[in-house]
Amino acid sequence: MSIRCAVIGSGSWGTALALQLARAGNDVWMWSRTADAASAIQVARENKRYLPGIPIPNNVTTAHDLAAVLKDARLVVAAVPSQSLREVMAQAGAFIHSDAVVCCASKGVENGSLMTMHHVLLDVLPTSLHSRVCALAGPSFAREVGEGRPTAVVVAGLDEPAAHLVADAFHAGAFRVYHTDDMMGAELGGALKNVIAIACGVADGIGAGLNARAALITRGLAEIGRLASSLGANPMTLAGLAGMGDLVLTCTGDLSRNRRVGIGLGQGKTLEQILEELGQVAEGVRTTRSARNLGIQSGVEMPITEQVYLMLYENKPVPEALKDLLGRQRKAERD
Repeated sequence: MSIRCAVIGSGSWGTALALQLARAGNDVWMWSRTADAASAIQVARENKRYLPGIPIPNNVTTAHDLAAVLKDARLVVAAVPSQSLREVMAQAGAFIHSDAVVCCASKGVENGSLMTMHHVLLDVLPTSLHSRVCALAGPSFAREVGEGRPTAVVVAGLDEPAAHLVADAFHAGAFRVYHTDDMMGAELGGALKNVIAIACGVADGIGAGLNARAALITRGLAEIGRLASSLGANPMTLAGLAGMGDLVLTCTGDLSRNRRVGIGLGQGKTLEQILEELGQVAEGVRTTRSARNLGIQSGVEMPITEQVYLMLYENKPVPEALKDLLGRQRKAERD
């Protein structure tokens, strides 16, 4: 069944999701932060900055006016950078229909409040929407989703009809959608894998080898699982698409911006140099700070996150960080 959808955000991820919703036969409106950017995409029928070479079909309309984009939308997808989510969705809330379903596709933990993204939405959206807030997670590079390559994701939501509406809206062609009721597990898996991806990039940047990468992915998953479980998540969620699936993709794929940040650090570049070259948001950079603080607040040991934080924010030399990580006291694997 075709529905009207609003995608808030016209970066690579927002554009890719708009393309998939359009492929599924929906009427899609996409919001862009500036009028110039919206006009450029609308006229060119292509997002030349973020997803060049991928045509945007006629059932996608791009605009800067939030009221116009959100008018009569049955599904609202938030796809802005995680640290901008509060500001943008607070403005959007006044225009979202009270019966709409809101799906958060942003991945991160808010600095300061240490809230996951769906908790940020609960904080800023009208209470009439709270029960129908969902989250989208899983291994899904924007470029490949935009190109229509085979992808599997998961929608997390406490309200089953709402989760199914989101899944049905996206599920088409090569894009397969599962569902779960574990919001915390899905969100933390999607957020914290970016931190581990930076660590894997550092290892790749210094030529540590494939054994090191595999070790970081595996122990990174254990680290994510400890924190998620302490906050009420189902550990099995971390073995699925939102956990292991997204972690493996982000830690190994060449399209991973967070891995590229780590590679740059391993090659001796400054964070400022890396981000300038990247030209896009790498969520893991800011999520590292909030993930570290969340671990401290929860009393959960997160050694990989700690070393990534020290490299990013306290200029700790990469060799020293690696030495401290490898030099930790030996312990049982499941501890």
